[in-house]
Amino acid sequence: MVLSRIPLHWKIIAGLVLGVVWSMFSASYGLAEFTANWINPFGVIFIRLLKLIAIPLVLFSIVTGVASLSDARKLGRMGGRTIGMYLLTTAVAVSIGLLLANLFKPGERLPDSERLKNRIQYELWAQNTGVNIQDGECLSCAPENAALVQALQAEQTETDAAVSAKIEAAQKLKEGGPLQMLVDFVPENIIGAMGNMSQMLQVIVFALLFGLALISIPPATAKPAIDFFASANEAFLKLVEMVMRRAPLFIFALTAGVFSQMAGDDLGALLELFMGLGVYMSTVVVGLIVVLAGIYPLILRGVLGRSFSYKKFFADLAPAQFLAFSSSSSAATLPVTLECVTDNMKVSRSVADFVLPIGATMNMNGTSLYQAVATVFLAQMHGIDLNAGQYALITVTATLASVGSAAIPSAGLVMLVMVLSSIGLNPAWIAILFPVDRILDMSRTVVNVTGDAAVAQMVDHWEKEAES
Repeated sequence: MVLSRIPLHWKIIAGLVLGVVWSMFSASYGLAEFTANWINPFGVIFIRLLKLIAIPLVLFSIVTGVASLSDARKLGRMGGRTIGMYLLTTAVAVSIGLLLANLFKPGERLPDSERLKNRIQYELWAQNTGVNIQDGECLSCAPENAALVQALQAEQTETDAAVSAKIEAAQKLKEGGPLQMLVDFVPENIIGAMGNMSQMLQVIVFALLFGLALISIPPATAKPAIDFFASANEAFLKLVEMVMRRAPLFIFALTAGVFSQMAGDDLGALLELFMGLGVYMSTVVVGLIVVLAGIYPLILRGVLGRSFSYKKFFADLAPAQFLAFSSSSSAATLPVTLECVTDNMKVSRSVADFVLPIGATMNMNGTSLYQAVATVFLAQMHGIDLNAGQYALITVTATLASVGSAAIPSAGLVMLVMVLSSIGLNPAWIAILFPVDRILDMSRTVVNVTGDAAVAQMVDHWEKEAES
């Protein structure tokens, strides 16, 4: 009875903490295999259940939300405000990332000998690929570096398979032409799109078009279809509620599995890794905190005025934020975000059903900030001085790359490949970030989800003002 009175977000926090504690115990006593075989599967089941719910919920909720609008012009107004705020907050997040990366200079904390080696490796890569060296310097041409150049030429190795896969995915996006992004928005087969989490934007487009079609036909004809989608939407929301009752146990298993996999049976090696990339990780985390606890509340205060409560906003959204941290997936968290925004924040169902699914796909503020920091970090550790034009290009590329990015774990690495390529840096450098990407992915997903909720609250406020 006592447990039933404890708020869900506190139970989720307890699950997270116990999962981390177990992973440390597991690493210290050689129980990584036991954790992987007997605990982690329950976390995998949890994510699968949420993904199972997410795509149908997006379809049913958007169709229901659009069908509830009597005027298609309201949809256009709401869509313009939503996308505008998402792009604005993403550009702000990228700018903050660039500012902090230049303030803390995480890539310059390496020893000079290591940075010299990295710089010459970059120059050799540029020569082999025909890329212009960005700052015009040529340290590999200096006679005193001849022995190091010769040694590094002999050490040239092939790109890791995991890195190659990310580079190939990014290359396909680049080769599609200037309007390929628009082409990719439209599904050829809605059933096929619903079977692939990375194609959520196609499901959203179909749902918008289908909802518009429903409000364009006679109400008597549309009513059976609208009733079906509304009933299915309620059923999936109830399914979310059923799954979330056991969320703390699932999150314990998920967190224990993730951290145990990172640590293996050697906790010391994990701590050493974190220390080696500590300044870089700290810079990203500080940037995420600035956006999460500073930028969003500031914008919300400006839009909502005195009705905005800092404490209430984060208390209302806490279950979705902790789930976002555990799952590293905006899409998997979407069902819970919808529940938090409508039940706790009292955002109207029609606005939440429209704004949040779009945000889960195109609003990647945390991810875009991470890309800005990561790009500058990688440039700094290779002794490359970026100019103002390249910083502007990073801002534009990171902002645009966030549109339509898959709302799944580590999709940001594919986006990072595009950002690095856009300013002539080696995309294979993402391998340097692989070891700590998951923990940062968990953190930036919290910011992504919080941004979705903040924009939903703002759009709901504007819509209520317009209707009053």
